[in-house]
Amino acid sequence: MVTVEKNVRKVAIIGCGFVGAASAFALMESGLFSEMVLIDADRNRAEGEALDISHGMPFAKPMKIYAGDYDDIIDAAMVIVTAGAGQKPGETRLDLVKKNVAIFKSIIPEIRKRNYNGVLLIVANPVDILTYTAAKLSGLPNNQVFGSGTVLDSARLKYQLGEHLGVDSRSVHAFVIGEHGDSEIAAWSSVNVSGVPLNRFCEMRGHYEHAKAMQKIADDVKNSAYEIIEKKKATYYGIAMSVRRICEAVILDQKSVLPVSTVQQGMFGIRDVALSMPAIVGKHGVETQVPISLNGEETAALLQSANTLKDVIASLDLESE
Repeated sequence: MVTVEKNVRKVAIIGCGFVGAASAFALMESGLFSEMVLIDADRNRAEGEALDISHGMPFAKPMKIYAGDYDDIIDAAMVIVTAGAGQKPGETRLDLVKKNVAIFKSIIPEIRKRNYNGVLLIVANPVDILTYTAAKLSGLPNNQVFGSGTVLDSARLKYQLGEHLGVDSRSVHAFVIGEHGDSEIAAWSSVNVSGVPLNRFCEMRGHYEHAKAMQKIADDVKNSAYEIIEKKKATYYGIAMSVRRICEAVILDQKSVLPVSTVQQGMFGIRDVALSMPAIVGKHGVETQVPISLNGEETAALLQSANTLKDVIASLDLESE
């Protein structure tokens, strides 16, 4: 099959649940794309979302939004996969594994059949396991397949630190790394506020109980999704804005440093598992990972996070696909 030239202003979203619909709306508002196709197992749902968002076009930039099928992805610059069962109250992201891997085993081969050669962004949870699954089943180079990872977790950490310090969260430079889930790590040793080390900035703002504050903030970040799900049954606005940010980095070739989930190639000795580390993201996907300074405790926690994910991967039998 001949590879079709990509339309750099076209995006496809597979899955029109809460996350897919919110992402579609965020991308319509962004002005990054002039064409968006929505694909869902429930064609009516996709058509309804496309119609609803399209009716706002007189207030936005021109864009063609429509429901379609897998044949419509061929020339898309990006395909975003949000399809999957949602996380229920009391359920961890890893609890979703078997249900959503089964769904991906029907979706990813359809993408591969079309000889798709753009950027494949995985958003469905558990995002690290599903990113690994997509990388194995898609046939695409690893740099073109990556997950939203801890982009949202890192934003939550920046937000919490901004609130704690009374400073614009955009001036906070911080990463959550590892699994997007219970074994995630707040990389405190590399956090700074516009170049000022975190502890020094905290003291400048009258905060001295560093260890206690760091533990509380890290726990709040880790548990924030559970809290939101408990209160409103689902999370979708924060991740939709994360999807928009990642798309911006790709479509505008911004070469932004974002903690996306990719199949690891040896940093800290971690291989053959997808998890989040800071990486340069541009028009071809992930260009390269960015070295991050970790202390011994953080490194050990990262290795444990990788092992947690590897244990799950070992139970999936993806090699035989």
